[in-house]
Amino acid sequence: MRSELIVDVQSSEVSIALLEDSRLVSLQKESRNLAYAVGDIYLAKVKKLMPGLNAAFINVGYEKDAFLHYLDLGSRFSTYSKFIKELLEDKKKIPQLSKIKLLPDIDKHGTVSDQLTAGQELLVQIVKEPISSKGPRLTTEITFTGRYLVLIPFSDKISISQKIKTSEEKVRLRQLIESIKPKNFGVIVRTSAEGKKVAELNHELKTLVECWESTIAKAQKAEVPSLIFEEESRIVGVLRDIFSPTFEEIQVNDSEIKEQIVKYVSLIAPERKNIVKLYTDDQPIFDHFNITKQIKSSFGKTVSFRSGAYIIIEHTEALHVIDVNSGNRAKATNDQESNALEVNLRAADEIARQLRLRDMGGIIVIDFIDMNKAEHRQKLYEHMREIMANDRARHNILPLSKFGLMQITRQRVRPALDIITTEACPSCFGKGEVQPSLLFTDTLKEKIEYLVKDLAMEDFIIYVHPYVDAFLKKGLISLATKWRFALGGKFKILPDQSLAYLQYRVVDKDRNEVDIKEEKDLETSATKSKSKAKTRGNDA
Repeated sequence: MRSELIVDVQSSEVSIALLEDSRLVSLQKESRNLAYAVGDIYLAKVKKLMPGLNAAFINVGYEKDAFLHYLDLGSRFSTYSKFIKELLEDKKKIPQLSKIKLLPDIDKHGTVSDQLTAGQELLVQIVKEPISSKGPRLTTEITFTGRYLVLIPFSDKISISQKIKTSEEKVRLRQLIESIKPKNFGVIVRTSAEGKKVAELNHELKTLVECWESTIAKAQKAEVPSLIFEEESRIVGVLRDIFSPTFEEIQVNDSEIKEQIVKYVSLIAPERKNIVKLYTDDQPIFDHFNITKQIKSSFGKTVSFRSGAYIIIEHTEALHVIDVNSGNRAKATNDQESNALEVNLRAADEIARQLRLRDMGGIIVIDFIDMNKAEHRQKLYEHMREIMANDRARHNILPLSKFGLMQITRQRVRPALDIITTEACPSCFGKGEVQPSLLFTDTLKEKIEYLVKDLAMEDFIIYVHPYVDAFLKKGLISLATKWRFALGGKFKILPDQSLAYLQYRVVDKDRNEVDIKEEKDLETSATKSKSKAKTRGNDA
């Protein structure tokens, strides 16, 4: 299987697409100024205790208070609380975690009032980003994640990934970590550590300990609430979690981000750093790799997958509902049971892909086509478990109920990725009336003249819908050619599949977006609507 990572860097956000055999299987979008991301550590203050929920609301600076449950305090909260109190009270001295004595664990059946008080300052980590109307979810069990290891302060436990199967390797790794681990630090050994040498693991462990030391030093001088430690960018985070020697290419269209990726790949797999390549073509990177078209076809409410069959995906506050339909699918055999089984198996493949693609979490209920035979229902259940085995998010799958419903719970850490595939009208900007499409080329020429003559811009690119691009370039002496002769040829016209039919966008020679919408563009349709209403009023 050929795996590729495509990174599209724009001024406001970064999109990361994972392709397997040129098929989109994962898409993540991140604002370039994202706050309250998973892994970020904040110095925060307890705002209010909620004994009924056995939890507390914490002020981390977000518009909604963050949520900290008693069970998320961690068993070593007594030691943690004493350490943080000493850290914040004496600004001239930083306590050494390796030199303190660990206190007994707190009662796992205790109450939040026993451990927290209103106004208390805490060092907290985001474990779940703000979703819908809810604020972030927090923990005081601070962790620092690396490629091979996860460092856990206030613990002495060593855990080995269950995906490492051989007992000899588990024993080797446990003994190795015990020999290099500082006192009062716990370590989780990740699957990627299998077969690694002591030098590599020791180097990463020291790096993670340095992260802890710099975090508490910053917390000592910070004001509440404030960001103390920021998790690595989503790009490096994705690489850390999914990087594999099977990656054929990592393509990125920004030189600065490319250097970040090269630096990271050089650390974990120096022999593979040449797979990171800078994309320099003028055609949008997602168009070049056929990702835009796959996004448009995969993120709607209805998703077709084979021979006319399709699924319908609905989202609610509490759960996601997926309905499987055979559509107008035709098959030579009249065996309805076999037809239902085949459609359900193919639907399961697409649903597993959609869960990863949209990062859907929480409760998912799937209404498959009814099947009468118990062996067919069992086959579908086993097939779903098999194809979901590659999903990195924790999940649980239940067999089909007597109503033919399958229930899946899937770890939800970030909001589900919801991409609107319908397009707002670029001529009326959603007001209901469009300018004559016949005059669109005239409007486009006016814009280009304005950029060339009034703004004296050179080497800019104007992106249009592929159909418009084809129209402008048809014939021996096309409209585009005439415009270039008339205006000095200081621009390019290129297609962009992400644009609506009469939409366009401009980037300058430094590839920065240029806003050339004039006030009249936004007001034209509104003026027309008012004129019509006035005319109707006079007629009445």
